[in-house]
Amino acid sequence: MLAGSWLQVNAQSDRWQQRVKYSMDVKVDAAANQFKGKQHLEYYNNSPDTLKKVFYHLYWNAFQPNSMMDVRSRELGKIVVGKDRNGNERRDWDNRVRDRISKLKPDEIGYQKVISLKRDGKPQDFKVVETILEVPLDKPILPNSKVEFDMEFETQVPVQIRRSGRNNSEGVDFSMAQWYPKMCEYDYEGWHATPYIAREFYGVWGDYDVKINIDKKYVLAGTGYLQNPEQIGYGYEKPGTKVNRPAGNTLTWHFVAPNVHDFVWAADPDYKHITQRVDGFTAHFFYIDNEHTHNTWPQLAKMIPAAYAYIKAHYGPYPYEQYSFIQGGDGGMEYPMATLIMGNGKMDGLYGVAMHEWMHSWYQGMLATNESLYPWMDEGFTTFAENNVIHNTIDSLKDANAQEDAYAGYFALARSPFEEPATTHSDHYNTNYGYSLTAYSKGAVFLEQLGYVIGAANRDAGLLRYYKEWRFKHPNANDFIRVMEKESGIALDWYKQYFINAVKHIDYGIDSVYEKGNKTVVRLRRIGLMPMPVDFLVTDKSGNKVLHYIPLSIMYGEKPNENPVIKRIVDNVWYWTNTTYEVELDIPLSNIKELEIDPSQRMADVDRSNNKAVS
Repeated sequence: MLAGSWLQVNAQSDRWQQRVKYSMDVKVDAAANQFKGKQHLEYYNNSPDTLKKVFYHLYWNAFQPNSMMDVRSRELGKIVVGKDRNGNERRDWDNRVRDRISKLKPDEIGYQKVISLKRDGKPQDFKVVETILEVPLDKPILPNSKVEFDMEFETQVPVQIRRSGRNNSEGVDFSMAQWYPKMCEYDYEGWHATPYIAREFYGVWGDYDVKINIDKKYVLAGTGYLQNPEQIGYGYEKPGTKVNRPAGNTLTWHFVAPNVHDFVWAADPDYKHITQRVDGFTAHFFYIDNEHTHNTWPQLAKMIPAAYAYIKAHYGPYPYEQYSFIQGGDGGMEYPMATLIMGNGKMDGLYGVAMHEWMHSWYQGMLATNESLYPWMDEGFTTFAENNVIHNTIDSLKDANAQEDAYAGYFALARSPFEEPATTHSDHYNTNYGYSLTAYSKGAVFLEQLGYVIGAANRDAGLLRYYKEWRFKHPNANDFIRVMEKESGIALDWYKQYFINAVKHIDYGIDSVYEKGNKTVVRLRRIGLMPMPVDFLVTDKSGNKVLHYIPLSIMYGEKPNENPVIKRIVDNVWYWTNTTYEVELDIPLSNIKELEIDPSQRMADVDRSNNKAVS
């Protein structure tokens, strides 16, 4: 290799991280849709920096008329991104939000009011900037030191609009996501005091000790381990254990969650709670039993062990002792040790959303990249894994292309005027359409196509290496690329630069074919602006196949032969500056049956009509 030495340099596999330890005591007035809370927060400044301010998220302040979320949704709703099946204009709404926030009444809005805030016992001034609490400290927090914050807050639960709220469309009373004042993340890039406009989240690793006092009729589900099951019951108690609930109209649910970066809970008096023991942990399921869920949710529980066997082998083991699938929210949303998902759909839809949100436990829950900056690393990798899990655990799908829909989505994006670089901050995309197809579809294509570039076996081994090396460490895009470079011995900076940092497309074609004595010369052309290595399959009229593999010059390496049954010839490198490349074949033109670029169709070639020539 021309640059083998630098490929052996180890990537940075660790970096300093802040740490939090929350203790919260919450009293819920369910009838009024409000609650009061006390929060004690130990904050560990493990950075080399002196912090003169801290910031908290106050997410539910977004659910008020004329909020940034409201304004942004209504503005994007004016953009036409296509037509529906009936030929009507399709606007760029987030259909869950639309203009609903602007119509909320005072008793329907959400708010998080900070009543008091002390740092090491001393009151602190603070300023509310809608969904961000800015706290200029009376005394800086020194590097490698710990401080303690004590807060009192009051909250009104909004009508269910986006992810959290009350009375969702399937009748769940409380979906309590982003429900508490949460310290913003501070990392090597500084503070991430990201206003709540639309989508993704980023949190500080830590431990949670949460007590929730609520009317005794409610069943709760969420992040963490219930500490007092013998006082609560509702399916948490060990079989045969007598439940001794305290007197009164309320129960206090006590949860503890170690080494997570958020805490979610949900509550409904009609939740049915069932469990499924899986390899090393217990899966919990909370749903409202009705004609839709009566069979689907128990079936979902039975499908989890097989799904996890595939997940564990390909993406790494789940490290906690339980996980909860909870009916609630507005579609599907991931949180540590739990997810909120809509639950009244058909079995295939329920399984699909459950697998997507559960796979977030790996890419959002454990690896936890900054979703706002790298949504393609979270949503895209999750979509890739979800598709593989589904297609390898449903017999009728095992022979189908698991990533077909992801490629279709990316191709639609590439044909549209709405594509932006995947490096765009998730809230800063010009359209919801562009964001969604970039984060989910293009992100999944990135991984499937990476298997084309370095070999699927290298990619799969690299995903396990990525998990082992970077879980609980907030990796960024370069961290991932370096893992794959170490695993494959192939340089990949160009791949990230072209496919993620830019909107250049791949398009290769067979330009011309001519005879040269008893040989045949095939000229290939790079039509698109993104260079790639090329698999070029030659089939003669006897059915014999030869795969010509043409590495890209800036890879400084080659992928292994993925199909030893077919003869492979490794040709000279294709320089990325050159638009054409000639392949000389040792057979006459008259003996050629078919020529094809990228027979595995893993290359995201936007125009495959010119990839094949048939005699």
